[in-house]
Amino acid sequence: MFIRQLHYLIALDKYRHFGRAAESCHVSQPALSSGIRELERELGITIIRRNRSFQGITPEGERVIQWVRQTLASLDGLKQEADLIRSVPGGHLAIGVIPTAGHAATLLSAQYREILPQLTLEVASLSTPEILQRLKSQQILLGLLYDRSIAGEDYDVLPLFTEHYVLVASEQASLPHQLGWAEVAELPLCLLSRDMQNRRTLGERFEAAEAVPRVVLESNDMRVLLAECQSGRAFTILPLSAVPLGHGGSGLRAHAILPEHREQVCLVRLRRDTQPPLSQAVWQIAAGLDLEAALELPSSPAP
Repeated sequence: MFIRQLHYLIALDKYRHFGRAAESCHVSQPALSSGIRELERELGITIIRRNRSFQGITPEGERVIQWVRQTLASLDGLKQEADLIRSVPGGHLAIGVIPTAGHAATLLSAQYREILPQLTLEVASLSTPEILQRLKSQQILLGLLYDRSIAGEDYDVLPLFTEHYVLVASEQASLPHQLGWAEVAELPLCLLSRDMQNRRTLGERFEAAEAVPRVVLESNDMRVLLAECQSGRAFTILPLSAVPLGHGGSGLRAHAILPEHREQVCLVRLRRDTQPPLSQAVWQIAAGLDLEAALELPSSPAP
């Protein structure tokens, strides 16, 4: 069994096409197919259903792929350990971030790059279920999401900062500084899509206020929501740190919603008996960073 065969299998699982998987591995299609067949013979099971083309992965193959991901992650940890011995910690760090925590992720990534200059980063904006799934499959090392989303003992959780929700409106909108949830529900709202934790949280707030929100637009892209607010056509509800206030020309204002709703944002990783060196390094850096101060979060939005 060779490491390259494991990479072939992961590539085929990702692309579900022999040609594209081979191209991503920089080998010919026959070489990739032959490598996987050899792996199947060695393990004594069928991993790939095939005719003249890729037909899918067998149930046994799905279990093998999970083990392959763990094996490659362990090998990556071994390589990072060797790097630590030779020089400053480096490696590749993949992070999954809920859309509303993008600003916090930028500050955290900047801190990582400053302390670990050899580090390369990949930051993906994902829904909460996607982050948890990718953590379990070891496609990402860290997740940035709400504390309430984590259940069970499969994860290490590091609280980073406390966030609260505000109504975002155009500076031209004539609104009081503070509104109740029932009042907000009557406004034309553009909100994040229903698969986002943010949207489920808002649903709970409106339900508690016995109000049905008037949603005129849904999107999983915050830029769309902010553009609607800037135009004055609609309003949105977001964590305060996600709102580009104080930036020249943003044209936006935040209004408090009462009763105030707060959420704990945390860093999450898969729990292991022994964490890879890179995981330990980035965890320690995050623990020493005061994101509450770095985000300049006031106790309430300015009038």
